[in-house]
Amino acid sequence: MHVQFAAFIEYLETERQVSVHTLSAYRSDLAKVLEFAKRQQLDSWKDLQVAHVRQLVAELHAGGLVGRSIARLLSALRGLYAYLVREGVCQHDPAAGIRPPKGARKLPKVLDVDRAQQLLDSPIADDFAACRDHAILELFYSSGLRLSELVGLNLADIDLQQGLVLVLGKGNKQRMLPVGSKAIAALQQWLAVRGQVQTQDQALFIGVRGRRMSPQLVRERVRQAGARELGQHLHPHMLRHSFASHVLESSHDLRAVQELLGHADISTTQIYTHLDFQHLAQVYDQAHPRARRKLKE
Repeated sequence: MHVQFAAFIEYLETERQVSVHTLSAYRSDLAKVLEFAKRQQLDSWKDLQVAHVRQLVAELHAGGLVGRSIARLLSALRGLYAYLVREGVCQHDPAAGIRPPKGARKLPKVLDVDRAQQLLDSPIADDFAACRDHAILELFYSSGLRLSELVGLNLADIDLQQGLVLVLGKGNKQRMLPVGSKAIAALQQWLAVRGQVQTQDQALFIGVRGRRMSPQLVRERVRQAGARELGQHLHPHMLRHSFASHVLESSHDLRAVQELLGHADISTTQIYTHLDFQHLAQVYDQAHPRARRKLKE
């Protein structure tokens, strides 16, 4: 088994020319499989069966390895068996169809309403970059856009009279979203100064050289705004999460939030119900005279 393992690693390094990081990950993950095979007294990759892989996954999970890391190991194992089948060593893939255990889903970090207001109501300078960045923040929070959706916007996608923005989401699916009055005002202010830079680019948001802003630049400008106005780390997806959480808090309409976010599956949107419940539980604990569960000794 070690001979084929070494040959596969060499194949990745010389023919596939994978990165050093990827090569190290393959070595580490497949070393776990080799160690397991040794304990099971398996002499050949032909002997490794589906039941063995399921047992290995269970052992790794019980040992504290998270689902994402197990998924990476299974991917490495599938890559190895694809190579072994091609070389005529094996005719099966024992990792095919096996899924890693689902890990606990982390709740997204959000700004509360007061912090969002603090960010967006801060005074702004009347210049190109400040007006642009303010419009970006307002649009993220107003309409819950993904970063890729915002940087992909063109001038023709915004209808300020109707208060609408046409967004191209995942899977090239379009959706029309409302734009709030504050965001409309910020966009009007931005468009008034956008012409200061000569450009043929139809992008809604451009840099000082007249080219469409990159995701990295937008991410950095949002980070700077968070540090400057809130003294905390801020990223575009936190504004999207805040938008979703605050709309759900007020409306309790999960389907509407799903449509606004462009989620194909409502289970993706349901994570915001946990945020909403956390908020309600907090209010309950603070307001109900017999609700406080943490009593002072």
